[in-house]
Amino acid sequence: MAEKLGIGIIGLGMASLPHARALLALRDRIEALHAFSPSRERRDAFAAAHGLPTTDTIEAIFNDRRVDAVLVLTPPNTHLEIVQMAAAAGKHVLLEKPIEVSVDRAEQLVDVADAAGIILGMVLQNRFRPAALKLKTIIEQDRLGQLVQVSARTNYWRPQSYYDEPGRGTLARDGGGVLLTQAIHNLDLMVSLVGMPETVTGFVSTSPVHIMEGEDVAAATMRFPNGALGSITATTCAFPGQADAIEITGVAGSATLAGTHLTVRSHDGSNIDFEGADAGSGSGADPMEFSSQAHQALIEDFADAVARCRKPVACGRDVLAVHNLIAAIIESHGLPIQLKHGLSPRS
Repeated sequence: MAEKLGIGIIGLGMASLPHARALLALRDRIEALHAFSPSRERRDAFAAAHGLPTTDTIEAIFNDRRVDAVLVLTPPNTHLEIVQMAAAAGKHVLLEKPIEVSVDRAEQLVDVADAAGIILGMVLQNRFRPAALKLKTIIEQDRLGQLVQVSARTNYWRPQSYYDEPGRGTLARDGGGVLLTQAIHNLDLMVSLVGMPETVTGFVSTSPVHIMEGEDVAAATMRFPNGALGSITATTCAFPGQADAIEITGVAGSATLAGTHLTVRSHDGSNIDFEGADAGSGSGADPMEFSSQAHQALIEDFADAVARCRKPVACGRDVLAVHNLIAAIIESHGLPIQLKHGLSPRS
């Protein structure tokens, strides 16, 4: 690999904005060599906005030896095919969430990357928000003690115009609605902090607020291996939108992570109020209304993983856990489902 990591961008839709900003901030160690979209209009708009080179063929990316890795920002149902192309070309992959539209296709994709020996990172940037990193350290230091209860809440707002885009919120293109598209960020962060529950019971529905195929309301209860209980709620009906929230209760204290703010209250009086420097949440009508700081940290971690031949913090195989959790919520219909592919929870 050259001194700079050579990147090719595939997909120039809405999700490309924070990535482009992050890559420009990291230009001293990462070089964006190509940016591809089949749409000339999107290529021209992207080049005008960010000054990065574009290409009208995906082959230009996979055939360029200077490209070490690809950043894939296309709809979920295209991910498996693109990762297969990347694996054949020996390119590492940083993949926008979700992995794919179903657990089966997600597992196939991860297996393809593993078999080819390429690094597969996932764009789940909430793990890199300063307040989330601080909470992770607090948990690792066992300052909350044994887990008692946890809740994850994603109360977003999306107007009908958001779902009027062809394919959005459908099973065929997106794999579903609020859980796999929006709440996956908060659920992935929850799992990375406290581990996987062993049992989940969930309900999903499509409300009168939206005309769409996938779910826009979801609720679930969880039981963790140590007996701790938890709850999950997710919606895109909550006007005007609220920041993601995770609440964790332990035998020694409790923590609330609400967007960029962390509050910790401990039995011994060692309280914490921490505000992260990143701004915005994307919880409202504009999904891109947030800072690119977390994206920058995630891309830096991916570049370091490639340079050091290690797993990125959010790697494909680990992220299969949250895919299984989401699938279980959708499939349970109020009946408990025993989960697999769990991460080790805190005792």
